[in-house]
Amino acid sequence: MIKKAEILKCSITNFTKFGSKRFTLDELARALGISKKTIYRYFKNKEDLVTCSIETLLNDYKEEINKIVASNGNDPILCVILIYKRGFEYLKYFKPSFIFGLEKYYPKASKLFNGFSNELASSIIYNLLTQAQTSGDIRPDVNVELVVKVYFFRIDNILFKTNNLFDLYGKQQLFKHMVVNNLKGVATSQYSNPYFNDF
Repeated sequence: MIKKAEILKCSITNFTKFGSKRFTLDELARALGISKKTIYRYFKNKEDLVTCSIETLLNDYKEEINKIVASNGNDPILCVILIYKRGFEYLKYFKPSFIFGLEKYYPKASKLFNGFSNELASSIIYNLLTQAQTSGDIRPDVNVELVVKVYFFRIDNILFKTNNLFDLYGKQQLFKHMVVNNLKGVATSQYSNPYFNDF
């Protein structure tokens, strides 16, 4: 018998690729070789499935963020770079319709996604950059809260605003301009990391 985790994995792959509204439960059942009734054994309705899929995706990313911070905690700026590097790998495979479909059709899933995006910027990234400023890696005249609001709050909205920037520019170029260069601009001249030198 198919497991809930397998349904979620297939859902995530297809929702992010085609959009959560466009990819139907019939298509999901066909892709998995099961009946739609089997999906309803695990999920109340499509919104429940979309919400659980988002929750699974975000939990995986949170786990990766925790590993990044645990491994590189002595260099908070590098942590921010690595967190967004991984985030860009996730976002590269999102169709804009996936994000906008959540807002329009699945309010619970959208609330979950927005809550995570807010927590990522205003808590995790803010705390790392404050730590970097305290240790002397970010200039003392920099307003960290403003930096977070201008450069790191809801990067997904900027990437997908009118045109999908991933369709217009390479992932590396976007990552360099939206993350690395912005951090270079606020770092002290003594601070460096491999990403500052590579770009």
